[in-house]
Amino acid sequence: MTVAVTEYPDFANPELLEKIPLSAKTILDVGCAKGALGADYLRRNPNARVLGIDLDEAAIHHARGRISEVFCGDVEANPMPFDVPEGIDCIIYGDVLEHLVDPWAVLAAHVPHLSPLGTILVCMPNVEHWSFVAKLLAGTFDYEDQGLFDRTHLRWFTPRTMARALAGAGLELADIAPRPISREQAEGFTQALAPGLRAIGVDPDDYLNRAGPLQFIWRARRAAPARMEVTATMLAPQGGVSDVRVLEPLRALRTDSAMFGIVAAETDLKPRLHDAPRIAVLHRPLLAGGAGLEMLKQMLNDGYVVVSEFDDNPSFLVERGVNLDELLSFRGVHAVQTSTAALADVLRASNPELAVFKNGIFELPPIRNFSHPDHLTLFFGALNRQADWEPYIQALNEVARAVGPKLHFHVLYDQTFFDALDTPHKKFDPMTDYASYMQAMGAADIAFMPLGDTEFNRAKSDLKFIEASAARLATLASPVVYGESIVDGKTGMLFRDPMELRAGLLRYLAYPQATRKIADAARDYVARERMLAYQVEARTSWYRGLWDRREALNEALRDRVPELFG
Repeated sequence: MTVAVTEYPDFANPELLEKIPLSAKTILDVGCAKGALGADYLRRNPNARVLGIDLDEAAIHHARGRISEVFCGDVEANPMPFDVPEGIDCIIYGDVLEHLVDPWAVLAAHVPHLSPLGTILVCMPNVEHWSFVAKLLAGTFDYEDQGLFDRTHLRWFTPRTMARALAGAGLELADIAPRPISREQAEGFTQALAPGLRAIGVDPDDYLNRAGPLQFIWRARRAAPARMEVTATMLAPQGGVSDVRVLEPLRALRTDSAMFGIVAAETDLKPRLHDAPRIAVLHRPLLAGGAGLEMLKQMLNDGYVVVSEFDDNPSFLVERGVNLDELLSFRGVHAVQTSTAALADVLRASNPELAVFKNGIFELPPIRNFSHPDHLTLFFGALNRQADWEPYIQALNEVARAVGPKLHFHVLYDQTFFDALDTPHKKFDPMTDYASYMQAMGAADIAFMPLGDTEFNRAKSDLKFIEASAARLATLASPVVYGESIVDGKTGMLFRDPMELRAGLLRYLAYPQATRKIADAARDYVARERMLAYQVEARTSWYRGLWDRREALNEALRDRVPELFG
């Protein structure tokens, strides 16, 4: 490996980060630099063990405080300086193989350390990039300090030659993806060369596909399982429900190279992979009448195993005029997935094939709160909760009047709640996207979560608690739902009446250091137990199990709704 040390920018390659298996237990980052990639991954999978190798002593010193273990040395001289008795789930070469004297030998040395389903990730420059040819034609080719023409690059690969190198190491190529960059210059260059390309038998469109990407990312495995297609529908995003129940779980599944996941409109549900196992996950579907029946028939004809994703007690549909006895959203599908055991008990009466996947956090956000020593901010962001918060508004106003500027409020969505707050120290924002919701909440210090004791509320999930805790907020919550997750006085505080709310809020305000300690403990709980990373394997296994049992599931579905097969 070259001994030259170059000061590279300290940030993670976002496309590479998205392809690291989210369920990995042990990861090796070869050429880890200051550990930015590993640090970002640990915010998604805090229980993982991330190992890093790099030649640069200064960079390794920095990485030591960000990832699990580091080694400063030459990977070509010492390919495996770590104890990995159970193997490595992902080995990453992020812009490093091109710096090695013998990258083929390093690959060969590392592959035996992969776990049986382990993944190799490679990101490196594309020697077919149009700028190489442009410089050669102009006679201006020269090395630079960084980038495509980095003077420390010793080896060059095309997509085909890298595929051969991976195969030579005993790996199966799972996929290859270009890093997204602007194609305008590449298109202009290709258009100018088009007559010459055609003259030598090269199709310009094919050349553009090869010459446009600055880099490629390869994923390869020792043994690649059969690909599975998971197609999800999604309601229009509102309050983050679609993000948490559809987008982020699908994003988590896609980090497994064997899982092909997309979001599609109900009118565009069609298989994308030929002869692949396929699951259709319908987000809160309203399948009723002839239209619902025909939609399900079409999915069955297309070979889908159909899953209904539902995370609310369906009793609310009665208020909207839906006859639950005629509804096919649960009994008319192969299986149902939901977020709580209480809701599962409700839905199981319509379909016994049911899985509970608790809501989880995809990534711990950076800590941004407890930054104002003169006040704390209480955050409230919820829809349709007036009946839940009305019994407590007087207590909140009493505290606000008593402490004055020491308590600020930030309200999202609920204008009526905002207007009911009797204080000048308040801020309101209307409906926003999920990222902005998390950003706004992350700047507050206390989260207010009232839930009345109703049949509908008892089936809800603790999503707002884990979101607030991930952002390190101290929660004040009703025992309904949240009492099952919060350790009272340690990871939050519970209130059963206005008096307990008043006392809890005053305690938070009086002892901000202790409040922050509770918030830290809540974030630690989420990091240990409530990350999406910890349920990827269970979701994948359930979907594959449904597919393996699809004949029996079809028979059960035929018994429940015979008209689907008429």
